[in-house]
Amino acid sequence: MEGLMERLEQAVTRLEKMSVPMQASSGMANGNCVNGIDGGLSQCVEAFDDLLRGPLSEYLNYSRAIGSEVEKHADMVNNALQNQRTFLKIAATHQKPAQMELHDLLKPISDHIHEIQSFRERNRGSSLFNHLSAVSESIPALGWVAVNQKPGPYVKEMNDAATFYTNRVLKDYKETRHVDWVHSYLSIWTEMQSFIKQHHTTGLVWSKSGPIAPPLFDPPSAPPCPPPPPPPPPPGPPPVFTDDDSQPQAGSAVAQHSELFAQLNQGMDITKGLKHVSDGKKTHKNSNLRSQATPTKTKSPGTVNSPRAAVQKKTPLLELEGKKWRVENFEQKHDLMIEETELKQVVYVFGCNNSTLQIKGKINSIIIDNCKKMGLVFENVVGIVEIINSKGIQLQVLGTVPTISINTTEGCQVYLSKDSLNCDIVSAKSSAMNILVPQDEEYREFPVPEQFKTVWDGSKLVTEPTEIAG
Repeated sequence: MEGLMERLEQAVTRLEKMSVPMQASSGMANGNCVNGIDGGLSQCVEAFDDLLRGPLSEYLNYSRAIGSEVEKHADMVNNALQNQRTFLKIAATHQKPAQMELHDLLKPISDHIHEIQSFRERNRGSSLFNHLSAVSESIPALGWVAVNQKPGPYVKEMNDAATFYTNRVLKDYKETRHVDWVHSYLSIWTEMQSFIKQHHTTGLVWSKSGPIAPPLFDPPSAPPCPPPPPPPPPPGPPPVFTDDDSQPQAGSAVAQHSELFAQLNQGMDITKGLKHVSDGKKTHKNSNLRSQATPTKTKSPGTVNSPRAAVQKKTPLLELEGKKWRVENFEQKHDLMIEETELKQVVYVFGCNNSTLQIKGKINSIIIDNCKKMGLVFENVVGIVEIINSKGIQLQVLGTVPTISINTTEGCQVYLSKDSLNCDIVSAKSSAMNILVPQDEEYREFPVPEQFKTVWDGSKLVTEPTEIAG
């Protein structure tokens, strides 16, 4: 990563020497990102430096006060923002390149985002996990440089995602250093929105004159000595964000989920299509399965895999670890079942896509995290069923459950049983939620409001759903 930064800085230096000097009065529309004169910084880069010296500097200081994983995470955030500053410096003095060359220029930012999010996943057992999650869920805001038309609302959306976890931090930690850490981190994205509004309102501003920004990497030249083996292939290009990406496509989602809906609508008959899993195939009952080591993968120095081949799928897992059932990384698996349950056990479902899980008996709680097109059928839960950071979830209650919590989720259908009609359903930062209630051998659908109206009644604020929200 340091090598990439050095090459990027060198490329900027060469490009600045090549750029044509311009008069300061010939500023561009949509902000005052005027090309520098005699190596001077443009106004938008100077404004970005104010963000780095202010909110970012405070965030780094409070992160060092907390220490541990939070401090390491903060160093990664600092590197990512410094890299974005270099990118903005290129944009201020050069014309926009072709799409492929733009992907090369955006690649270091994409790599930093991936590094920060991977660090959170490697430290899921940390006591500071909510701190790491706040950063990991909002760091994609750096992708605003690729958002067409209006990048400001995109950054605000990422800031809202961080707020979900920073509220948990404020709840768990009352010390001043943690409170200040939350305020300093959120202020980074608040100031970023102001910076974008002032200098890049309708998208990243490139210079209207000067040379076209070339790719980040120079073409290889003939070396004086035999070259070393080629490095591993780089990750794929970063995603190009558009305003349409942040809007849920309700019609297409219904079409994609129709097959899963049909399975869940079978009610009690859903178990007829499930296959019985013998004890020999269950990880928690077969020591041979647990002892199987993951084969070590070696890279051939003479071959370079494609970016698609470099993406490795994680190993599916269904096992009982202490009192927690772990169901992770399943794809296209609709016969998952947990039969032998106890009241003190919890179920944690993570990273499963287009799969269905059935849980028999009575357990303590269920958590669905970071899943897509996931179906869940369960009998009885004495605590809470929580759905977070997911899309297209179908949930069916066969018995009873006191509370269902839906957070940061897009698309959630909850099928209640007659015995679970009194359960509490709590939602936050979620959309396309529907509750289906049994009536006369059929289900009747009721949408969960997403839009609210708040008024002052003279003594307090009163909030109620609007008529548009249903």
